[in-house]
Amino acid sequence: MPTYSVNEVIEFAVQIEKNGYAFYNEASKRKDIDAKAKEFIEMLRDEELNHEKTFLALRSDTDMKDLELTADWELISEYLKTIVDSRIFNSEDSAIKQATAAKGIMEIVEHAISFEKDTLLYFHALNDGMFNAKSRQVLRKIINEEVSHVLRLNDYKKTLQA
Repeated sequence: MPTYSVNEVIEFAVQIEKNGYAFYNEASKRKDIDAKAKEFIEMLRDEELNHEKTFLALRSDTDMKDLELTADWELISEYLKTIVDSRIFNSEDSAIKQATAAKGIMEIVEHAISFEKDTLLYFHALNDGMFNAKSRQVLRKIINEEVSHVLRLNDYKKTLQA
């Protein structure tokens, strides 16, 4: 497995958060969910934006200078987005399709749990191949943020089953 820089790890996380935002945003527009479910989904959607900002803030001044010196960062970023899209949601469009095709709030929550778990597995796999201490530290922070979503979704799913 290739070793990724801090900037690449952060870019992976940002792309995943964007796809998660698309999923939750589309799910929040559904007319067949009650106000409580909509509020919960909107909270998760907003957390995806907060995670994106948090992950971007993990870059140090040195990381930013490295990024500025990388003339082809936009191309690299697009390549990293392609990697994420092929492994997690398959694309933002796929996230939207899952949110609209779900048969109700339970299925939306199950898709969300699956997405969040896939994200965690992906980051754990990256972490296992990381030898750069700073990249591992950043990845650990990202993983901890994602764990909170899985726990919250599982708790919410229990309320739906009760």
